[in-house]
Amino acid sequence: MVVPLPETEAFWAAARRHELSLPYCRSCGAFHFYPRASCPHCLSGDLEWRRASGRGRLETFTIVHRGPKDFPLGTPYVLAVVELEEGPRIMTNLVGVEPDPSTVKIGMAVEVVFAYVSEELTLPHFRPAGAG
Repeated sequence: MVVPLPETEAFWAAARRHELSLPYCRSCGAFHFYPRASCPHCLSGDLEWRRASGRGRLETFTIVHRGPKDFPLGTPYVLAVVELEEGPRIMTNLVGVEPDPSTVKIGMAVEVVFAYVSEELTLPHFRPAGAG
């Protein structure tokens, strides 16, 4: 069961609505991820949540052949780091591709999709842009 922290509740609530939302600093104008109480760029606490584009590029990946028990994706799956258009990087799963290094390319354009896990949990995943 996922228990959101006060700093992460807005992220999970947005994901349940199928929106990708990021913390935005009103002082310096920078997005950041992971959610926290102050901006990692300027240390301001003047933050708000803004909807992100959901687009980015694949920064790096690995193919997992033995994953955690009860994980909502069967193995093998692609664990990825995506650099969002807004700048932050997010660890996620890459879906809609064969989990094979010949089909997954660093730098490929990706877009967010959402996977319903339970009433409390919807996960943002990414797929190749234009794949759906």
